[in-house]
Amino acid sequence: MKKQFLYLFLFITFISCSTDVKFNNPAFEGQKDNVFWRAVDSKAILAANGSLSIEGYTRNEKLTLKADLKNPGTYPLGTSTSSMATYVLTDANGTITFSTGSGKGDGEIVIEEYDAVNNTVTGTFKFNAENVYNNPLAGPILNFQYGHFYKIPVGALDTINT
Repeated sequence: MKKQFLYLFLFITFISCSTDVKFNNPAFEGQKDNVFWRAVDSKAILAANGSLSIEGYTRNEKLTLKADLKNPGTYPLGTSTSSMATYVLTDANGTITFSTGSGKGDGEIVIEEYDAVNNTVTGTFKFNAENVYNNPLAGPILNFQYGHFYKIPVGALDTINT
């Protein structure tokens, strides 16, 4: 009788063990002004000219990274408008926009992998963006660091608009 209880106990123990695994795939996250930030939704848009826009959204925020996808690699920010980062916060007080551009802000976007078979893009980013309209409700600079995007789905621009 003791063996039956032992077997029953072991059986219940083994079947009750489970591991809930959550995958963060796709992922778009980083540290915004030293506070963890994660997009709840993300997408990437590939235009016919080869430019890639990666967008991450929260309830009231939108982060857009723009780079040229002709060659995966490192794209400096703050030197032109072909590679740039834009962050927009919209709340009850209005809209606050931070951006990099020609002679404005600094940083980099690194495209580590463009998977043409599965249409996904993976990479990292960091930047300092300037308060575009000098909105007094926010500081002059927004800092993103340790940013990464992982397997963001890429759609063609003409596919997105239809």
